[in-house]
Amino acid sequence: MSQSLVCPETVSRVSSVLHRNSRQFGKKHLFDQDEETCWNSDQGPSQWVTLEFPQRVHVTQLQVQFQGGFSSRHSCLEGSQGKDTLSKIVDLYPEDSNALQTFSIPTVEVDRLKLTFEDTTDFFGRVVIYHLRVLGEKAV
Repeated sequence: MSQSLVCPETVSRVSSVLHRNSRQFGKKHLFDQDEETCWNSDQGPSQWVTLEFPQRVHVTQLQVQFQGGFSSRHSCLEGSQGKDTLSKIVDLYPEDSNALQTFSIPTVEVDRLKLTFEDTTDFFGRVVIYHLRVLGEKAV
């Protein structure tokens, strides 16, 4: 059964934070399950989120909730094991919507993921995400 793979030991990084205001718009808000908080990137051509898990995981689903008008038309999910170079897992094509969107991922074993938002709907390239969930199983 799938479970959330993001835990307190998971290291997350983001490309940018709006006005460098991590308290209000920082990466921690991607995973806090609070409907009132979000990660808000600054402007730029390509925004991304990376996750480094404390152990290998089998990723099966990705869930993202954007703010409509600040989403991505095309995203790329990459992954790797250990020090290996990231390689593409799948291209994603989210809708410009406020709804929680679920994407099935070809099952892959990784300990590092990178989600890149390549074609944003905002003219300035900003991305706003209320929830990001990585689902699957911990590798044995």
